[in-house]
Amino acid sequence: MSIPVSGIYVLTDHDGLDDGRLLSDVEAALQGGVAMIQYRDKSHDHSARHRRALALRAQCRDYGTPLIINDDVELCAAVDADGVHLGRDDGQLESARQQLGPDKLIGVSCYNELNRARAAAQAGADYLAFGSIFPSDTKPNAVHAPLALLQLASAQFPAPVCAIGGIGPANVDRVAAAGADLVAVIGSVWSGDPRENVARLKQAFEQGRQRQPS
Repeated sequence: MSIPVSGIYVLTDHDGLDDGRLLSDVEAALQGGVAMIQYRDKSHDHSARHRRALALRAQCRDYGTPLIINDDVELCAAVDADGVHLGRDDGQLESARQQLGPDKLIGVSCYNELNRARAAAQAGADYLAFGSIFPSDTKPNAVHAPLALLQLASAQFPAPVCAIGGIGPANVDRVAAAGADLVAVIGSVWSGDPRENVARLKQAFEQGRQRQPS
């Protein structure tokens, strides 16, 4: 599978909500035209996480949209999701690749560290995520990754660059103009109508992409 070149990458944030709300929200986001969905669930209810991941996989495939599993290589393999996202404490990329095979997408959190991104790119990461670009309600203590870092990363690495952290309609154009291929969003999608929010983000993102240096 090839990763989408650019677009809005939506992370779920539905801990404590029922399956119906999760699936209806994701359906609306898919209708808005997201590039990828990430199932992000910090609960310890393994049965519920498996059930939800299976439902999301079917839903995303109806739209031809990749489903990425946050942090959990075993769950990704169990439900045949399209890939996994790995943070600093989520295992090694090489072992994830061995377990999942060559066709699954593996994204890596690089925080504000170009050296970590370089190692991940050399190990075959399918995208490199940097952040937090702006202050984030989801991770208020996250390290800061400046826009200039996105410019450096997009110039140095062939893998797509993903930006995350505090991104919304008012600043997504700046992130895109700085070189982000993907923008990962949470609160700016789920607060209000997900379909309308994604469409608004996409429009501003494309405007920013047009300002990228050629």
